[in-house]
Amino acid sequence: MAEAFIVAAARTAGGRRNGRLSGWHPVDLGASIINALLDRADADPQRVDDVVLGCVSQAGEQSCNLARNVVLASRLPERVPATTIDRQCGSSQQALHFAAQAVISGAMEMVIAAGVESMSRVPMGLPHSLPLQHGFGNYISPNVQQRYPSVEFSQYSAAEAIARAYGFERDALDRFALASHQRASAATHAGKFTAEIVPVPVRVMKEQAANAPHMQDEGIRFDASLESIGSVKPLIEGGRISAASASQICDGASGVLVVNERGLRSLGVAPLARIHQMTVIGHDPVMMLDAPIPATRLALRRAGMKLADIDLYEINEAFASIPLAWLHELDADPERINVWGGAIALGHPLGATGTKLMTTLIHALHDQGKRYGLQAICEGGGQANVTIIERL
Repeated sequence: MAEAFIVAAARTAGGRRNGRLSGWHPVDLGASIINALLDRADADPQRVDDVVLGCVSQAGEQSCNLARNVVLASRLPERVPATTIDRQCGSSQQALHFAAQAVISGAMEMVIAAGVESMSRVPMGLPHSLPLQHGFGNYISPNVQQRYPSVEFSQYSAAEAIARAYGFERDALDRFALASHQRASAATHAGKFTAEIVPVPVRVMKEQAANAPHMQDEGIRFDASLESIGSVKPLIEGGRISAASASQICDGASGVLVVNERGLRSLGVAPLARIHQMTVIGHDPVMMLDAPIPATRLALRRAGMKLADIDLYEINEAFASIPLAWLHELDADPERINVWGGAIALGHPLGATGTKLMTTLIHALHDQGKRYGLQAICEGGGQANVTIIERL
């Protein structure tokens, strides 16, 4: 069977809402990643067959097939097609799956999978809230309402429900959040992110462009403490989860270059990783965020592996209760999860998070000399993608 290899992986450092990346048009931010991938693999732009790009809030500056506009803003020739996909928080992880499937099939040899999200310029929820405000209806149809009567599809409520179902008190959630900041801080001070980050100029919305490069994730609280995290009010009255134990709103872009054996030979470069297994499932859309648990079990079974075979895990920290529930259900080693911190500290740029986590996972495996990595992301609507890779 043909195989898929990742030969380049890169991301921008995360930017806080209205922070150092907020002045970037998302099209141009995405193009910076495309160009960086070409540079890192020394790839001929003419050889790229397709670009698959994830983005969740496809409105305004991120509308009208964002991926195609990213191509037109990059060094890629006009002949390279592109498509934008939305699998919610796993959008660019799904982009990676589509890219890998294309090269494994032999239909293509070289595909870029990427993601971009400017949560400063296109606020979360805008694609459905703005039409609703102007009388253009809601995405919840009468048939969906009939199937799920009196149900509010809310990630916040789901995260809180998972915390209560597993008995995670506020203190446990806050301690997990603190560990995320501490790991991200340690990794930053040790220079662990340097190889994966593409420096881009600081551009702050409504301010003159700065010349300084943005090279450090802006959301890390280097002085975080249990007391400071514990002082943040819960997201809902009487709740256990606060903004401090939830993923940070973030601007960013990321991507990977995926090739098959023919593409690998034409490039003449050593691969970073091999795609070992890809799984995606649909699950309970009300609880929605616990889908990575059954998805991981299915991925491992299909791969003929046990969790003990996996050296490092990247489980998206949408809310602290999600990776904690994953660890609990799978009896996983907490020392292997998000070893350089997660979205609570580093940010969650929605459509860019999938290939962002993959970029970090690949670099962490190489840094630690480990072999297998697993990535899982919970997604709105009750879905989850899982990817298992082998470092090469």
